[in-house]
Amino acid sequence: MDLINAIILDFKTNLWVYLSMPIIASLIGYITKIVAIKMMFQPLEFIGIKPPYLGWQGIIPRRAEKMSSMACDIMTTRLISTRDIFSRLDSGRIAKEIEKPMLDVTQKITHEVMEHYQPGLWESLPWGIRELLIKRIQNETPHIVKDIMDQVKDNLDEIFDLKHMVVSNLVRDKALLNRIFYESGHKEFKFIQNSGIYFGFTIGIVQMLTWLFASHCGVPVIEAHKSLIMPFFGLFTGWFTDWLALKMIFNPKHPKTYFGIFKWHGLFLKRRKEVAADYGSLIAQEILTPSTIMNAVLTGPLSDNLFFMIQHHVKKAIDEQSGLLKPLVVLTVGSTTYQEMKKVVAQRMMDFLPKTLKHMEKYAEDAMDIRNTLSTKMAEMTEEEFESLLRPAFQQDEWILIAVGAVLGFLVGEFQVFFMLH
Repeated sequence: MDLINAIILDFKTNLWVYLSMPIIASLIGYITKIVAIKMMFQPLEFIGIKPPYLGWQGIIPRRAEKMSSMACDIMTTRLISTRDIFSRLDSGRIAKEIEKPMLDVTQKITHEVMEHYQPGLWESLPWGIRELLIKRIQNETPHIVKDIMDQVKDNLDEIFDLKHMVVSNLVRDKALLNRIFYESGHKEFKFIQNSGIYFGFTIGIVQMLTWLFASHCGVPVIEAHKSLIMPFFGLFTGWFTDWLALKMIFNPKHPKTYFGIFKWHGLFLKRRKEVAADYGSLIAQEILTPSTIMNAVLTGPLSDNLFFMIQHHVKKAIDEQSGLLKPLVVLTVGSTTYQEMKKVVAQRMMDFLPKTLKHMEKYAEDAMDIRNTLSTKMAEMTEEEFESLLRPAFQQDEWILIAVGAVLGFLVGEFQVFFMLH
């Protein structure tokens, strides 16, 4: 009875000190979560002394290539493939969309090449013949475009490397890589942040009762080590709240009732429809856009294959449309120069393609419909597959985040001891 009275008296006398314990524990939980989340994404580049023993780079930016590769593997193996992207594009419609700019380009290139290689011959030709030659080549241009697109669709693996495009773009743009993970799980990150308050407060109450008991129990061992209670509770608060919050995001994979009253479903899995819509929209707007896809086709590691394809079609078209003028041109400039002229025409066509293809981007965006495709496919994923969209962001060096929370909690606990004993 005397022990209880002593504890009650001590509690009343130091009311604000004891009440501060769960509040400070809440702050420990909250602050350690904010720091942990920040450390996942920031800074984008390493800050400190290299080799990186003294410094930090956000976990996701630091492992940008691996993270990008994992995200791309999920995207291309389960959600969308190169064939899905291109199969919806109609070659004839593309030729029609870019017909006008291609006609202008054809005229420009023809004048340019002929004036460079044989200005005297070109200028000496009657205006009507020059226009007829250009007109014949222009008439053939839509057919060339259609044939090239059909051949591209039939030989996608030789022309376009989707994984290379996604990974290289995300490694180069680490801020965009951060957005993919953060925007997909922004509500889960908010939960982690706020969970520190509730979990920390609960642990703080236990901490308060433990300190009260330790102050009056009279056990020498406890009395001697009483100053360790605060820092070790702080360490436990920082570690346990990080660990528990991460578990609650992904587990259980199906709704489950605990103790007969508490029902829980992993937050990320519970938000499947919402996440699918957000993820599909972000990927469609920032990564798998007609612009980035066309740029990857034209400048990626397989672009030489496209150039040879275009070169073949252009040379064939020039030979066919030169008609009666071909022997005259070959006789005048020589066979070698004639072949070189055809190669230059193909190269100039490649040079103009990025600007020309912009005229088909609106059609391509509507036809590919990547946003809805991704959202629909994501809704069909299993819980394990869906979890893998965000889980890699936590799995990489997850122990560091939990350890940081524990260390910060320990340091705050030491501050509490200094405050209470002085």
